[in-house]
Amino acid sequence: MRKHQIEGAAYELATQVRTVEDVIDAALGEIAELQSRLVRAVGVTGIAHTRIQSAFNELSGTMASLVAARGKIGSCHVALAEAKQFVPGLRTVSWGDDGDCPPATGAADLRIVA
Repeated sequence: MRKHQIEGAAYELATQVRTVEDVIDAALGEIAELQSRLVRAVGVTGIAHTRIQSAFNELSGTMASLVAARGKIGSCHVALAEAKQFVPGLRTVSWGDDGDCPPATGAADLRIVA
């Protein structure tokens, strides 16, 4: 019962981290598209560049903040992956020799694992 709760919580956490990463990436793409549309709008309307500069500054600041957030959530993902090694039931367990399987060179006799 407890093992299933731990695995369920870990799965939900991992899924949410991936969702947040995807949302940040999508937001970065949308902001890039907004910047592109703003450049086109300035060209089409003929508005003075100085009139729209504050909007460009705000978009640039938002993009920089999202890029920083992307790095932070990536670091969070790494920290969570490292922390899982301390949670019973989530640790990576190794059995036997930690060498290449099958060996990188030569032929392996696979009958020994049967």
